[in-house]
Amino acid sequence: MKKRAFAICFALLVWALFAYSAYAAGGMPRLVDWAELLSDSDAEELLDKLNEISERQQTDIVVVTVNSLEGKSAMEYADDFYDNNGYGYGDGRDGILFLISMEERDWHISTAGYGITAVTDAGLEYMSEAFMDYLSGGDYYAAFITFAELCDDYITQAMTGEPYDADNLPEEPFDIIWTIITALGIGFIISLIVTGIMKGELKSVGRQIRADDYIKKGSMRLSENSDLFLYRHVERREKPKENNSDRQSPQGGSSTHTSSSGATHGGGGGKF
Repeated sequence: MKKRAFAICFALLVWALFAYSAYAAGGMPRLVDWAELLSDSDAEELLDKLNEISERQQTDIVVVTVNSLEGKSAMEYADDFYDNNGYGYGDGRDGILFLISMEERDWHISTAGYGITAVTDAGLEYMSEAFMDYLSGGDYYAAFITFAELCDDYITQAMTGEPYDADNLPEEPFDIIWTIITALGIGFIISLIVTGIMKGELKSVGRQIRADDYIKKGSMRLSENSDLFLYRHVERREKPKENNSDRQSPQGGSSTHTSSSGATHGGGGGKF
């Protein structure tokens, strides 16, 4: 009897641990694919990644896909979904939620707590550039994986005291296009050197100082020559004065707003 009771308790403990790893603190999973954009295998792999990063960083990383925003803006929907479904670690309810709506092809990232610190406005723009091609091309799994991995990187960077921001963005990845451009530039320079050497070896033609040195003597004779001034045109334009109000230095940090529940959120979004 005791062995059976122990077995039941052990099974319940294992189930509880599994349930916790699959769901955020409020009971909702960190992946909600209501628009059914992912295959079962992709959804399982993505959820595992979201859970691993969330638990290690103590910040909920969430992906939500829907077919409709139900009359709300993408920002309102993302904020409300985060607030109403118990996402977020600790007193600050730290987290980052990525929303996709297929109705108008909207996307929005809502940040809360430490997520606001980790994902600045400039950092969010950089992040969106990394996943936008995947999103527009319909490779949603790659877009979500890119988002999750960047969130992991951003949180780790923020812990150093210098979050990725306008003057501190991640280094650009290796770009094959720039490699090709560089190779073409080097080839062009080499071709100039080679043609210069070949030109220097020409002995039959030499550069002359005066224009009439190129004329064969006796082949051309001018009977009359004169210099005639026709006209002069001078155009003056006023130099525009510099307006100091038009000069703006890069702004850093995260802009925030208040959701319908009164919580503070950062983030941003757009169309794909």
